Formats: sequence, structure tokens, C-alpha cells
Amino acid sequence: MLKGNAIVGQSGGPTSVINASLAGVVTQAKKTRAIGKVFGMRWAIEGFMRGEVVDLGKESPATIKGLVGTPGSALGSCRHKVKEDDLPVILDVLKTYNIRYLFLIGGNDTMDTIHRVEAYCAKRGYEIAGVGIPKTVDNDLFGTDHTPGYPSAARYTALSVLHAGILARDMKKVDQFVIYQSIGRDAGWLTAASALAKTKDPESAPHILLIPERAFEPDKFLQKVEETYKNFGWVSICCGEGVKYADGTPVSASQTRDKFGNVELGAMGGTSVAMNVHKIITANFPGWRGEFEITESLPMSAADRAVKLDLAEAAKLGAEAVKLAAKGVTGKMVTLVRGRGAKYSASIGTADLADVAARAKPMPDSMITPDGFFVTKAFYDYAAPLVGPLPKYTNLTLAAAKPAVKSGCGCGCGCSSK
Repeated sequence: MLKGNAIVGQSGGPTSVINASLAGVVTQAKKTRAIGKVFGMRWAIEGFMRGEVVDLGKESPATIKGLVGTPGSALGSCRHKVKEDDLPVILDVLKTYNIRYLFLIGGNDTMDTIHRVEAYCAKRGYEIAGVGIPKTVDNDLFGTDHTPGYPSAARYTALSVLHAGILARDMKKVDQFVIYQSIGRDAGWLTAASALAKTKDPESAPHILLIPERAFEPDKFLQKVEETYKNFGWVSICCGEGVKYADGTPVSASQTRDKFGNVELGAMGGTSVAMNVHKIITANFPGWRGEFEITESLPMSAADRAVKLDLAEAAKLGAEAVKLAAKGVTGKMVTLVRGRGAKYSASIGTADLADVAARAKPMPDSMITPDGFFVTKAFYDYAAPLVGPLPKYTNLTLAAAKPAVKSGCGCGCGCSSK
């Protein structure tokens, strides 16, 4: 059994439950005999290379417990792609603090970081145990049934579309359409969650989904918009930020790139899918009005909408990562494995860091309708247990009132004479 100190960091965008995973790591590490001190990376791997290390053992138990349900990334985050020149620096800092246990909470790039650091240390004869803890609202991490953070962000999305849909329905004589844009570069899991807002009433929102797994075809889309408007007098559209045309061009038309070489989508790129879809609709339906809603980081930080199941699983994965590392497991990411029963259950599994770093998990075809504009029952069965029941609102019966004076009576007295 390795003996030494442990360190944990948080990378990339937060989720409303990422601090629960942090609490799980710290709490379990303090109970683990092989681990001496528990440190934290301030500003993730970027800060770590500058020696910005904090002693989480000095935090009170109440503070660590309070992390569960606290939004943001308590340690601070970064988006830094580790380069070859960074690895010797990282190893020096690991040695300086006698760190033998490395835990990072994040997505694909974070798992790649652990994998590369662990491999580099092994080549240099410095033994460490590196275990990743999944995090992303996109839900596109390979190897796990779902990622902590997704259920809460999915609930945020479903509630937002539910509420905005009621408003849009009641304002359809003024505005003919509404567009809601969600996060999701390559996968439509979060956009698809908006479908959970739909009730048995066919008019309820949403009506059309635009997801990255399907190419955006303007003519086909406009035909669907027109058909929906004829049926209901308004249209609710939900789109993912990464939707592309058949040739791979982003519908957002963004050309700005981030540190990883990815096109900046959403507001970060100075434009958006929702904005351009809005332009397409108004250009083809003169006189129509509509609005678009771009939530960006809101679903990642809405602690008030966090799902209890999500918080519990996030904390459990943090604790299990420590337990596995103490048993000698390294080069893995802890995962959630869904049970087969009708009632939701999940157990803990693992996936190789190398696989998680190199692969993604788009929505399967079985969850997408043949026309590409909505989801199937398979998606509802998958997502509904994670999000939980949504509120049910009242609708007026809107029974027509009877006039006091029958048509044709001009006396104004309320009689029935003609």
C-alpha cells in the first residue's frame, strides 16, 4: 500500500454537484490510514504547477459537509491542456508535497491529464495512484451510465422549458415561437432533457429538438416549424449549442477557438445556434416574432435545482475513488453502472482513463425519433428516473361564456324577444 499525501482538483466548467464529489474525496481520504495529509489544487492543474496548494485538512468538518449543495468549484478551476513541458513541473510539485494519491474531478480532458501524469511518473520511477471522478452536465463521458451533474442540469433544463413553454403558449398571439439553447458541443443529452417537460397535451413544450447527433437541414426544419404552427399557433424549439450543418459547419457560425482548438460555441463565440435559428425563422415567416433563451453556465451552477440523487451519487463517487486508490487501483475513472430492474439503481464501476480521454458518448439512435426532431420512449426511460417528477400546473377549462342577450334582440333588457 502506498503511503503519502493526497491531492484533489476540479477542472473545466462546474456542475451543481461537483463540490459534493470534492466533499466525498476529502471525507474518505481523512479516514484512510495510508493517506497523510489531504491537499487541494487551487485553480486546478494550472495553479498546481505554480505551487498553489491548499491544506484541506485544516477545513472544519462542517465546512466540508457544507460543500454538498454549494454551487461553483470550491477549489477554483481552469481550462489548461497539459503539454509535455508541463509534466516535469507537475512531477516536481508532487514530490515537493509527497503526493502519492491524485484525484481530479472533470471531463475528458481532465481524465487525459491524470492518465498522462500517471504514465509520466511511472516512467520516472515515482509511484502514484491516479483515479478520476466524472463530471459534466453534457453527459457525454464514455464508460459511465451518466455523469454527476447531468441529472441536476437536466432538471434545470426541463423546468426552464416547462415554465417558458407555458408563458409562450399564453403569449402566442404576440410571439409565434420561442427557442431555448442548452449546452452540448457534441451530444444532445441536455437538449433532449427538455422533452421531460412535455405533458400528455400535444401542445405542451417542446415541439422540436435540434441536437448535435443530427445534421441541421434548414428546409426540413422550416417544414416542421410550419406544420407545428398550423397545429398549435406557436412553436417551442430546443437546440444544442453544437448543432452543425451536414458539411460540419456550426449553425452558430462561430469561428473563435479555445485553448484546446475547439470552436467556441454559445455566447463565448460571440454568436449562437439559437440566434441564427431565430434569423432563419423570421426570414422565412415574415411578420413572425419570437425570442431565444441562452442559459450558458446557469444549468451548471443552479444549486437550488440540484437533484438529491445527483448529490448523493457525486459524493459517493468521490469517496469510492479514494477507496479504490487505497487498494492499489490506478489509471481508472470511477463510473456509475445502472441496474437492470424497473426501479432505478446504480452500482460503482470503473473505466480506463485512456478510453475515457479518447472517446465520447453521443445519444444512441434508439433514443432519437426517425425524423431527428424528438426523443423516443427509450430516452424517457433513461432520463426520467435521474431528473425526478416535475411539477404539474393547472390549466383553465376556458369554457365559453353565454351572452345575456340573444342575437337579434335589440331592446337591451335581457329578454328573449325578437
